[in-house]
Amino acid sequence: MITLAVDAMGGDQGLAVTVPGATAFLQAHPDVRLIMTGDETQLRQALTEAGAPMERIDICHTTQVVGMDEAPQSALKNKKDSSMRIAVNQVKEGKAQAAVSAGNTGALMATARFVLKTIPGIERPAIAKFLPSDTDHVTLALDLGANVDCTPEQLAQFAVIGSELVHALHPQKGQPRVGLVNVGTEDIKGTDTVKQTYKLLQNSKLNFIGNIESNGILYGEADVVVADGFVGNVMLKTIEGAVKFMSGAIRREFQSNLFNKLAAIAALPALKGLKNKLDPRKFNGAILLGLRGIVIKSHGGTDETGFRYALEEAYHEAKSASLSKIEQGVAEQLAALETAKAAQNENAGGL
Repeated sequence: MITLAVDAMGGDQGLAVTVPGATAFLQAHPDVRLIMTGDETQLRQALTEAGAPMERIDICHTTQVVGMDEAPQSALKNKKDSSMRIAVNQVKEGKAQAAVSAGNTGALMATARFVLKTIPGIERPAIAKFLPSDTDHVTLALDLGANVDCTPEQLAQFAVIGSELVHALHPQKGQPRVGLVNVGTEDIKGTDTVKQTYKLLQNSKLNFIGNIESNGILYGEADVVVADGFVGNVMLKTIEGAVKFMSGAIRREFQSNLFNKLAAIAALPALKGLKNKLDPRKFNGAILLGLRGIVIKSHGGTDETGFRYALEEAYHEAKSASLSKIEQGVAEQLAALETAKAAQNENAGGL
């Protein structure tokens, strides 16, 4: 039985989204229990109205809620009984295999890092997300906004932890292909930080395939793509905006005249398939990667379907990924990186 902790009060709409999303998720997965944190009176009423299977839900009463615009340090210091903090505590105490929250991203990152700590050798957690491709392949992209300024060593650490997670989830595929996001594929391009990161990864034991341009990410050219939080966040929001723009443009074009409306009827099956494949709600749920525990961040403005998919992400990771195995792999990869860095420094000193 998998147990997930759910911050029921987090997000733009709180219980109006988390409760129906959790109910639909539980109905699809009989092997799951939920620990839902929040105001017990409100939460129990919402669950009853939604027809939730209460025999597989434990309610953990909390007295505080972290605001969506609240400063992370304020939430960490002053909201120790928040639904967010108590949900993360369930993972720390071993009562749940993963925690899910649609709350304040900065506060969740600060809270999770404080409560769970990072995997030894990983300096900072990163926000990671699986992105779709033109096939059934998905690519893990990180960092998507947690760390806007990174050292080459930190970027290399992101590559390591991303590679180890993908390998743990899909061991049958062999060593994941790791790409470094850059303005070109040549190793001479990019900032000094990117160039130094390239050298570290080139001499690591990772399956490093070199630089990758952002226009190749959705074509499955790599299994893991690495960037600092500034580049990663801009890349992600550009992709989301482009998908939204194209969807709207296609809809408006088919509605522009009678002939196009008739054509839309004929193309309806294909359009439904395209809409389903590109539905951003299916890819809701970013991983706070590098922590000693699984924490999933749902988009704060998602609906109940999107929140359900965030729970699906937590379920999949809790069921498939072994944290101890990942930590062992990270330790081995980081040791190899240290050797590569020492050799790199020695060569630079001899020039």
